[in-house]
Amino acid sequence: MGEPAAGAPVAPVLVAAGGASWEAAVLPLLAAPGAPVRLARRCVDVPDLVAAAAAGRAGLAVVAAGLPGWDADVVARLGECGVRTLVVADGAVETERSRRLGADAVLSLDEAPDPSALLRALQSLGAAGPTAPTGGAEDPAAPAGGLSGAGGTTTRPGAVVAVWGPTGAPGRSTVALGLAAAAAARRIPTVLVDADVYGGATAQMLAVLDEVSGVLAAARAASSGALDPTALAAAARQAAPGLRVVTGLPRADRWTALRPAAVREVLSVARRTSPLVVVDCGFCLEQDEELSFDTAAPRRNGATTTVLEEADTVLAVGSADPLGLARLARARSDLREVVPAAAVRLVVNRVRGGLGWSREEVAATLLQGDRGGAARVPAPRPAGRRQGMGRGPLRPRGRGRLPARPGARRPRRRRRGPARARAGRPGPRPPPPERSRRGRSGRQTLNSRSRPPTV
Repeated sequence: MGEPAAGAPVAPVLVAAGGASWEAAVLPLLAAPGAPVRLARRCVDVPDLVAAAAAGRAGLAVVAAGLPGWDADVVARLGECGVRTLVVADGAVETERSRRLGADAVLSLDEAPDPSALLRALQSLGAAGPTAPTGGAEDPAAPAGGLSGAGGTTTRPGAVVAVWGPTGAPGRSTVALGLAAAAAARRIPTVLVDADVYGGATAQMLAVLDEVSGVLAAARAASSGALDPTALAAAARQAAPGLRVVTGLPRADRWTALRPAAVREVLSVARRTSPLVVVDCGFCLEQDEELSFDTAAPRRNGATTTVLEEADTVLAVGSADPLGLARLARARSDLREVVPAAAVRLVVNRVRGGLGWSREEVAATLLQGDRGGAARVPAPRPAGRRQGMGRGPLRPRGRGRLPARPGARRPRRRRRGPARARAGRPGPRPPPPERSRRGRSGRQTLNSRSRPPTV
């Protein structure tokens, strides 16, 4: 096994095997006094492993690939704590899954009981030092059949455009859908991802009735290490030629499935399958969830922050009214604090003629100290707000009358007066005889005389 050099640092290691067959042979070697690595803790499950890593107990971790709860989010958590992972996999399927999850090193199960192979892998892993989490390893041999159908993956990674905006419904989903539809109309294969953790609206805007949410299916596959271009294509819906949509959350309480590591992997796979990825994300940027928890807290806004960090361009959308412009100006400074390196472009939505401010005044107010530009989106016409089933995002202007049912008989117009007589139909009923009219008037007169006088 070899003795460590005098004065050489001994790296502490965490072991989470879940009772695997190789654990009994590895633990005595790591606990030996002369081993180059030292056993810091034997973890019983994933929460115990994450808690030990957050406490700074070790810088290395040996994990079984079949450990319950082992997914991409746990790998990202360990990476944030500065812990590098060595995964012991059983077979080619688990080896490929571990690499997709973002493990730093993968060791075959046949080599795990060998002390020299395990110690060499841990020594090389410890000498490399901690690295930033990537949220999944690149797969150069990804199978064909990407989002473009039979085209497979692209040669260069695509661009990610994040559509974000402050609270108040400034039109984030409308701008994202319009941008994706315009790019697809120019024959640019585009993927639209609805990653709003407070409830998606893209499916309703496109009149898509999905039994299973596309982003939930993609995130679940990414967490388990099974997301590839084929799986992402199965989770997306064809909305138009060249435009595929990954629908959002059906309910706001399902946000726990959109973990930052899973969202990062979804964007990474989408980059490799399409030249343009448009993401509709949430509005909130708060990051103080850890103040309410003693351990690793679930971050609801972590998906939004991840999208903004991975995006090449961020479109900050604001409404063209005094309240919307004030919110956009304040949100721009918050965005700089969270993502300082983001390329931000301001978009003023629903611009009307009666705003009272010119374009130069709005731009001067929003672009103070900002080198980026600002774009205006005019308010839609009332007819353009109507949406139809099967006719794309927007319904063309018309008289507003629904088409008749196939085979239905058209109702005939009713004719009156002499036209009915000319058509061979009986004319209007003749008036009653004069005698009856006189009788009625007489009775009315009699009745009126028999009434008592009004005082």
